[in-house]
Amino acid sequence: MSNSQVQIFDTTLRDGEQVPGCKLNTEQKVVIAEQLDFLGVDIIEAGFPVSSPGDFKSVEEISKTVKNATVCGLTRSVENDIKVAAEALKYAKKPRIHTGIGTSDSHIIHKFKSNREDIIQRAYAAVSYAKSFVEDVEFYAEDAGRTDNDYLARVCEAAIKAGATVLNIPDTTGYCLPHEYGAKIKYLKENVKGIEKAILSCHCHNDLGLATANSIEGVINGARQIECTINGIGERAGNTALEEVVMILKQHPYLNLDTNIQTEMLYGISQLVSDSMGIYTQPNKAIVGANAFAHSSGIHQDGVIKNRETYEIIDPKEVGVTESAIVLTARSGRAALAYRAKNVGYELTKLQLDEVYANFLTFADKKKEINDNDIHQIIETSKVYQQIIST
Repeated sequence: MSNSQVQIFDTTLRDGEQVPGCKLNTEQKVVIAEQLDFLGVDIIEAGFPVSSPGDFKSVEEISKTVKNATVCGLTRSVENDIKVAAEALKYAKKPRIHTGIGTSDSHIIHKFKSNREDIIQRAYAAVSYAKSFVEDVEFYAEDAGRTDNDYLARVCEAAIKAGATVLNIPDTTGYCLPHEYGAKIKYLKENVKGIEKAILSCHCHNDLGLATANSIEGVINGARQIECTINGIGERAGNTALEEVVMILKQHPYLNLDTNIQTEMLYGISQLVSDSMGIYTQPNKAIVGANAFAHSSGIHQDGVIKNRETYEIIDPKEVGVTESAIVLTARSGRAALAYRAKNVGYELTKLQLDEVYANFLTFADKKKEINDNDIHQIIETSKVYQQIIST
């Protein structure tokens, strides 16, 4: 893999589906997996096979369907989990088992009632066993964000010795600040023996709204895989949003970090996931929200009409949106009204526009948003309507 290539690991169908009320059936999962494959995702985490017969079947069917991406199944550091995942992945062209264990003192003491040395042994054993089934094994150090760096490095070394090809460094609780998470990745890159044999991966949660920033800091500091979900869905406050990290890397070419994502598909797959899961995407969501390319302020509208780049750093077509939206509200100016009026068939002179605009403000103060039918009514009830239609 090129040193500038960042692999995109999509966990919409595993971590994303953990959102309460977002359960998908096997057919829906296969449809989404196919679209993720077309999108250019490098790894699709299809599920947690041992968790239920339905999840096992979904991973199995996705393994049969996906043609290009690696198909991944999650496990705990439990032999039966790993064995079941291997069985579910048997049809995959490129299978990966994702196994691991909690490494923070909080997890070691309260969750496992164990000690640091035992956790290292369990990590080694889990990766070794997974390696007996597949060549590609990813190890996750759960709650790595709150794990002491020196100890985390020891765990990573054990996983590499056991055969891990990817080391997942999750900020499971979304606690890290970007500079802290970046420094953690840098520390591992510089201090883990054998690190050249494995890819470091970022898996960041959004509890403090920092998932995307942390993931970007991670790849800047040497990670070469980002684990993310469509629309940023996931446990609690969600995961790193795939569309955000992909477009950040695309919009900042000086970082020299690339992905294989076909960005013009982003809006479409966002809609597919939202509709399939029945989960509403907030209008101001970056990249794929309904208002991501909508302008209602008069100053902004005037700038965008003159030159899109005055207020948009992304061409909407790059992410599959047809065009920017000029939304008419009481905050809109004459330029926006003239633009929308022209779209519905009216070429207004400056004097006509002044007259129509006064009528527009009366309407706009009564409605949240002015639609095309309203524009016709505004113009038809203006004093200069006969003059407008005669020309």
